[in-house]
Amino acid sequence: MSWSDWKVWLGMAVTAISVWLAVRGIPLEEVVQAIRESNFWSLLALSAPCYLMSVYFRALRWRHLVQPLGDVPRSLLYRSTALGFMANNLLPLRIGEVIRALTMARDSGIPLASVVGTVALERVLDVVTVLAMSLGGIAYLVSASPPGPEGPSELGRVLGQGSKFLLPAAAAPILILAALRVAPEAVITFVGACLRPLPIRFRSVVEGGIRSFVGGLGALRGGPHLFWIALHSVLIWLVTGTAPILLGFVSFGVDLGGAWESLVHAWILLGALGAAVAIPSAPGSIGPYQLAFTAVLVPFGVAKPTALAMGIVVWWVYWLTLTLQGLVYLALGKGSPFELLRRPE
Repeated sequence: MSWSDWKVWLGMAVTAISVWLAVRGIPLEEVVQAIRESNFWSLLALSAPCYLMSVYFRALRWRHLVQPLGDVPRSLLYRSTALGFMANNLLPLRIGEVIRALTMARDSGIPLASVVGTVALERVLDVVTVLAMSLGGIAYLVSASPPGPEGPSELGRVLGQGSKFLLPAAAAPILILAALRVAPEAVITFVGACLRPLPIRFRSVVEGGIRSFVGGLGALRGGPHLFWIALHSVLIWLVTGTAPILLGFVSFGVDLGGAWESLVHAWILLGALGAAVAIPSAPGSIGPYQLAFTAVLVPFGVAKPTALAMGIVVWWVYWLTLTLQGLVYLALGKGSPFELLRRPE
């Protein structure tokens, strides 16, 4: 990773555009006032354990993903995951995914290519889980908002269009996983044929990446591993991912119509946040994270200053908790994982 890399500056540009879109037309003094009136310390005290528990559940899920490759202690899995989150918060290009794979490979002895495959599989599982939650939330809101005499409301039309997009987006990763699990060589051959006009070096990199990913699919063979992977994915997002958003609603006095309605709106917002942190941006996903809050909450009737203020404060609690945790592990650990970026083992 180099600051002269064009991808770094692309991420910075995405952040700048996202910040502009998030704050335009919003009086900043009202945002500051909303932050002052929020229950920040309660939000921090209650959300921080959720984020730490999320890292723990991720480590448990990763253990089942790497089990076919070797027996790895939970402590190593947790440390690698914590360092990865910290690096994502401090460095661009989501380099934390690379750092945690390198750290795991170095300390466990498992080949790096296989570890990378499990990390990629984790991301697919996250995408499927978040999209499914968002789709369920949108479906509920559409069904709970029957059309008026002039047809569906504007919000109903937006939600309906969103569901049409999310359904194939959630189904595509599942179909790809099934194809790679059942007939990996056929998929690799098909991809190679599609990429034939491109340079052979690029085709080799793509094929190597697919084979590494296939190597991480061993845990999807069924049985107890698959059950625990699914359970931990649900716990990561449905419990520890949703709770800080619900706490944010309470902290800022956001009333979306009751406990169940708040939960459904939190799922939809979580889907937007999942997309926000996936796109290239500045370290910590600052910009897209706040834009997700305003883009989702304002159409549901939340005041723009409140939505932006909530996006800032919830992000700050998330960033602070996971960055400090990673720094503690960095101080207590052997060597620096950042050295691995220059001399991968």
